[in-house]
Amino acid sequence: MSKLRISLTFTIVSLASSLFLASCENTTSTTESTTTPAATSTTANTKGLKIGSLSPNTGDLASIGQQMVGSVPLLVDTVNACGGVNGEKVTLIQVDDQTDPKAGAAGMTKLATLDKVAGVVGSFASSVSTAAVSVAVPNKVMLISPGSTSPVFTEKAKKGEFQGYWARTAPPDTYQALALAQLAKTKGFKRVATVVINNDYGVGFEKVFVESFEKLGGTVVNKDKPVRYDPKAQTFDTEANATFAGKPDAVVAVMYAETGSLFLKAAYQQGLAKGVQILLTDGVKSDTFPTQVGKGPDGKYLLSGAIGTVPGSSGPGLEAFNKLWKEKKGGTPGEYAPQAWDATALLVLSAQAAKENTGVGIAKNLRGVAGGDGIPVSDVCEGLKLLREGKKINYQGASGDVDIDANGDVLGIYDVWTVGDDGKIKDTREKINPK
Repeated sequence: MSKLRISLTFTIVSLASSLFLASCENTTSTTESTTTPAATSTTANTKGLKIGSLSPNTGDLASIGQQMVGSVPLLVDTVNACGGVNGEKVTLIQVDDQTDPKAGAAGMTKLATLDKVAGVVGSFASSVSTAAVSVAVPNKVMLISPGSTSPVFTEKAKKGEFQGYWARTAPPDTYQALALAQLAKTKGFKRVATVVINNDYGVGFEKVFVESFEKLGGTVVNKDKPVRYDPKAQTFDTEANATFAGKPDAVVAVMYAETGSLFLKAAYQQGLAKGVQILLTDGVKSDTFPTQVGKGPDGKYLLSGAIGTVPGSSGPGLEAFNKLWKEKKGGTPGEYAPQAWDATALLVLSAQAAKENTGVGIAKNLRGVAGGDGIPVSDVCEGLKLLREGKKINYQGASGDVDIDANGDVLGIYDVWTVGDDGKIKDTREKINPK
């Protein structure tokens, strides 16, 4: 009887282990020739720098994740073509976090413990990065997000919780919320309501926006009864009614595209949004979002006239990045593609500065290559060359100067965008400096 139990236990454990590894393998994709499949990545180049990417290729943020995912392998291709890092080619392992904290934590665990990466570009959703960084820190893996903008990361960094293994190339929502408050004030809105996705991104943004808008003399009509919707919800009639109940001039909607489109569609179909200005943020800025929300009976896009903010890209390296993207991929890069490019560049440059392919080396040298009194450089290959020669550099990226501060933050300028009658997203050419 005991032998039977032992045999059964061994079988169950073996099966569970196989399922876990299979699940992890299924999250890994390879999209470029230099990207090594997860099954062989751990042996493909044991001497060289190994990095990962953790991005929302599927899930609530897929519309944005798919726009920026190509940046990481494009930079790895570029670096490997000009000599690699520390004399060896860079290996990249890509993981789809599914816009889900559990999948993100599992993916980060795989990258850190099985693939043994030194650094990871990711994630985009703040809730996923929260889960991922809890794995990255104890494993001494440098995590650089191109889009997690929750102010909570700044607060935790100030407390020393990340030990230097966290940074981001997109500014925190402390700044974007202030920029959106300034935009609302400039447009003449005095009474606004808020509706946010109930996660780190939405709640953090809401808090700073309310404080900022009130300081500017505005009123948030549902301040005492904030509307925070469940990221897993599929119907939003109740939340829509609560948001528009106070007859606001405008509604600040801090959302992700998949669930946000369902909320806004419900609001329009109930006639709640008629005559109310919709103010949006970076979380929904994708070409497909107006189509997701849909059209009215008159054939007009429901989101026509909506306006929003998004971190701008205006770095010294932007023109060259856009040109390379067009040559290699065609068209123009999407939202947060420059931030993802810069995050990857900082990983490889920091490793070269450290003269070692470790997370510890990257973390110690990150701020040195991102700022300071080194030679200004926007070409990653030129930066690597100078570092090999023992010189100091100050990387000036595609998204901006990317001067990383002690909390892992950068300061940015925000672009204003709008939805046209044709359902296309357009840049208004307005820029807001939150300082």
